[in-house]
Amino acid sequence: MTQTTYPIRHDWSLDEVLALFSLPLNDLIFQAQTAHRSYFNPNQVQLSTLLNIKTGNCPEDCAYCPQSVHFTTTIEPDKLMPTEEVQAAARKAKEHGASRFCMGAAWRKPKGKAFEQVIDIIKVVKTEGLEACMTLGMLDEEQTQQLKQAGLDYYNHNLDTSETYYPQIISTRTYKDRLDTLARVQDADIKVCAGGIIGMGETVQDRAEMLQTLANLSKHPDSIPINQLVRVEGTPLEQAEPIESFDMVRCLAVTRILMPASYVRLSAGRTEMSDETQALCFLAGANSIFYGEKLLTTENPSANHDLQLLDRLGIEAV
Repeated sequence: MTQTTYPIRHDWSLDEVLALFSLPLNDLIFQAQTAHRSYFNPNQVQLSTLLNIKTGNCPEDCAYCPQSVHFTTTIEPDKLMPTEEVQAAARKAKEHGASRFCMGAAWRKPKGKAFEQVIDIIKVVKTEGLEACMTLGMLDEEQTQQLKQAGLDYYNHNLDTSETYYPQIISTRTYKDRLDTLARVQDADIKVCAGGIIGMGETVQDRAEMLQTLANLSKHPDSIPINQLVRVEGTPLEQAEPIESFDMVRCLAVTRILMPASYVRLSAGRTEMSDETQALCFLAGANSIFYGEKLLTTENPSANHDLQLLDRLGIEAV
């Protein structure tokens, strides 16, 4: 890691962000590498494992999500996973090299005994020596405090897209709802994991606006997942036009420049990327991946393939 004074800013204008997206790719990646090397070892990638602990029957209508009750997909709903099964999965993830264990539950907002069990789950995951991350939907202030007391390290709550394009994707909760939850999580001193999805029909300006919103928070998210849409049959976006590989590379590079000290995670959509595209994504500043053969409901590259790719690139998994 090279010590430089690459700035951390919270006052990016939309014109500045759009200018980054318009740079020649070589110049953009050079700037992203400069930012990346200011805060991280450029040859290390953090491994996270993601487990769906409660599947389907979600009342939200997110157009990309096969777990919504509004769409007919092949997803079979399932209740909250027993605590001991989650602990066993966490132990296995640790044995396979993951340092962070991320858990997702398809809720609008956790309630009652289910939330009490979530607290127990966090505690047992922590006993396995892993960082714990949860995504549970919207939270109130009391819930965020309880999660903090249980030892939760990260809370994931993505913005998904720009505030402008958001109504085209979700109608059951507002953009402000998402920002309010992020603010509560930060106020509780839990690390924020927040990013978005590209390939949902949005414009480059929408991508720029989403990243501008994240970069101008009072504190940057500690982890920023950038997802490429996985088109799932039965969802409104199943016929969305595929994006070019360079779109993903550019979005990751701009994310790295805007938020240089944050982990930038190359997330969903990697099964549709070549090894060469993923290598470009790491060059652009991605330094975290989801590791394991399944995300919440969609496929992910095999763990062995990921380790082989990182080894070929001379990148250490941490």
